[in-house]
Amino acid sequence: MRRRAFLCGCGSLALGAATQLFAEDSAYALPARFPRPEPTSEEGGLWSYVDRAEKRLQKSSFLIRDPALQRYIAGIACRLAGEHCPDTRVYLMRTPYFNASMAPNGMMQVWSGLLLRMTSEAQLAAVLGHEIGHYLARHSLERLRDAKSRGAFAQVLGVALGVGGAGAGTGLLAQTAVVAGAYAYGRDHEREADRIGLELMARAGYAPMEASRVWGQLLEETKAGPGSGASAGLLFATHPAPEEREKTLAEAAARFASEGRDGAEAYRAMLAPYRHAFLEDELRRRSFGESLVLLERLARSAPRDGEIRFFKGEAYRMRAEGSDLAVAVDEYRAAQALDAPPTESYRSMGIVHRRLGQPQDAARAFARYLELKPDAADAEMIRAYLKQA
Repeated sequence: MRRRAFLCGCGSLALGAATQLFAEDSAYALPARFPRPEPTSEEGGLWSYVDRAEKRLQKSSFLIRDPALQRYIAGIACRLAGEHCPDTRVYLMRTPYFNASMAPNGMMQVWSGLLLRMTSEAQLAAVLGHEIGHYLARHSLERLRDAKSRGAFAQVLGVALGVGGAGAGTGLLAQTAVVAGAYAYGRDHEREADRIGLELMARAGYAPMEASRVWGQLLEETKAGPGSGASAGLLFATHPAPEEREKTLAEAAARFASEGRDGAEAYRAMLAPYRHAFLEDELRRRSFGESLVLLERLARSAPRDGEIRFFKGEAYRMRAEGSDLAVAVDEYRAAQALDAPPTESYRSMGIVHRRLGQPQDAARAFARYLELKPDAADAEMIRAYLKQA
C-alpha cells in the first residue's frame, strides 16, 4: 500500500507523455483570466464546493505557515502564471508525498514531499508550470465534472483539494493517494499540460530541461522501491513507459533557444530551515529504498552536508536488513566529518553499537552526545544506557 500510495501521489503530476507530446509548433497563447461563474450555473456550483474546501484548508494544522517560504513558492507560481497570478493562491502542506494540484478556482496545493525532492527552483517551476497548464486548459474543471457524473465528487475533492497530513496521518494519506490515482488526468490532458508548462517555464526564464530531470529522478526512486521495478504500480500501468516520457520531455525542452536558470542555491537556502523536519517525515513513510535514492541525490548536490549523510544513516538503521547497521555507522561517521552534522548522529551511532553488541563503542558515542547536548530531552535515558555499558 505504501508503494502504491507514493506512485499514485506522483500520478497526479505525470510530467511526461508519448512521442507526439509537442506536435503543436505554435507558441501557446495565454487565455484571459477566468471570470467567476454565476452561482446558479453548474460551474458555479463546482466552484462553491472548492471554495468550501479551501476554507477548510486554511485552518489545517498541516498548513506550513512560514510567510517567507510562502512568498517564495507563490512568487515562482506567479512568474509562471503571468496575468493569472492574481487568481493563483498557493498552500504549502506538510505531507511527505510527491504531489501538487490546482483547482478551477485558482487554489494550488503543494506538498512538502514534492518540495523535498526538487533540487532547484527550475525543477519546482516544472511541476508548478505543469499544474498551471492543467488550470489554464480547464482540465481541473473537466475532472470535477466527470467525477460528479460518476458519483465520486466528494472523494476527488477530499484528495485534490483537501487536507493532508504527516506523521500519524500518513496512513490516511496512503488511502487518499490511491483515490487520487483513480481519478488522474487522461493522457491527452497530460500532454497538453506538459506542453503549456514547458512554455511557461521558458517564458519565466527557467531551464526547460529540468522538467525531464524531475521525471528521471522520480523514476530512480520508484525503481528502488518494493515491487517489480519501474513497470509496477498504477502510475506505470496507466501511462506511457516512463523512460519514453523522460526522453520526450528532454527532446521537447531542446527546442527552446534559451537554456534558462536553475536557481539551485536560492532554492536550497530557502528550504534549509524545513529540510530536517521534511526528511524525518520522509523516513516515516518507511519506503527506505526510495528514501535512500532521494538522499543520495541530495548528497550529490551538497557533498559537504553532514545532515544528509546523517539521514542516510537513519534510513539504514531503521531498515536494519543485512549489513544495514554497519553501513549506518559508516554514514554517521561520514556525517560527523562534514559540515554541520546533527548532534543526534552520536546518539544514533550509540544505539546501533548497542544493537551490534559493542558496548564500549556505544559508550563513547553516547558520552559524546551528552557532551554536545547535556540538556537533551532524552539525556536521562542516554545516561541509563551509559551505566549499562
